[in-house]
Amino acid sequence: MVIILKANISQTEVDKLVAKIRSLGVEAKITEGTDQTIIGLVGDTTRVDSKKLQASGLVERIMIVQEPFKRANRRFKSEDTIITVADKQIGGKKLTLIAGPCSVETEEQIVGIAKDVKKLGATAIRGGAFKPRTSPYSFQGLELEGLRLLKLAKQETGLPIVTEIMSTSMIDTFVKEDVDIIQVGARNMQNFDLLKQLGKINKPILLKRGLAATIEEWIMSAEYIMSGGNDNVILCERGIRTVENYTRNTLDISAVPVVKKLSHLPIILDPSHAAGLNWMVDPLSKAAVAVGADGLIIEVHNDPANALCDGQQSITPKEFGELREKLKVIASVVGREV
Repeated sequence: MVIILKANISQTEVDKLVAKIRSLGVEAKITEGTDQTIIGLVGDTTRVDSKKLQASGLVERIMIVQEPFKRANRRFKSEDTIITVADKQIGGKKLTLIAGPCSVETEEQIVGIAKDVKKLGATAIRGGAFKPRTSPYSFQGLELEGLRLLKLAKQETGLPIVTEIMSTSMIDTFVKEDVDIIQVGARNMQNFDLLKQLGKINKPILLKRGLAATIEEWIMSAEYIMSGGNDNVILCERGIRTVENYTRNTLDISAVPVVKKLSHLPIILDPSHAAGLNWMVDPLSKAAVAVGADGLIIEVHNDPANALCDGQQSITPKEFGELREKLKVIASVVGREV
């Protein structure tokens, strides 16, 4: 249930109304908009008498939310959520460009790439320290040493870091090591224990869509994090599994406008994992910006042919810089900036 209050209601009146609602055992979340105050109710809303609320003289209108997700719902918060990371914003007018290798390999590699992509306009550096791989015999990442090298790249460039978490046991370490954005990979999208624990920390979470997840299931996973109190969730469309086998996955471009309609959360796209082919990163990135995505996370490697992980889908720093120039043109058409 969503309660939209009338304009010019005093804070005292709002507080009294919220206290009354909470006394019924229903959680009330207040969202202050530019023109209106909205109260989102979560829980057994059958306890709330909508007629009495309307009769109070404070309520403009009441909407019943049909979707199972509440906090992430556009009806709960009409304005887009903007998440601040360091001095950067995700979800605003300026597009977010996260760039870096699939895996952290060496100090020279990650620091060098971080310096390159910063010069070329990246807003954050990505790199896997812990790598979930289909085969147990594949390179699994440098783990804690990878985190140390990511921090070094951050110190050298000032770029916020994005890296993937694998289990609840590593949450304290990620917080202690000051990972700026904690990524939940596609395989962990429905690791509900992990999502619940991430809801208890005050860190932005980049939530990738599962291999075969519906958009509703994906947003419901975001709801798990938000229900714990952490509203800093960034959705990431990274391609879903379909009958097509030419590309690694199928990038669901239509997910962007759907998410924008259903939710206030920012959404970025991962063209690298979607196609699994470096030559497709350019056209898919341009399509993502054109359709309204808030940013991109792109695999960039200084030597893709010899990368320890996913070199076939990585572009070089030079190609990243060229792509950014193209994205500037498209962004200007849709009212965004790069």
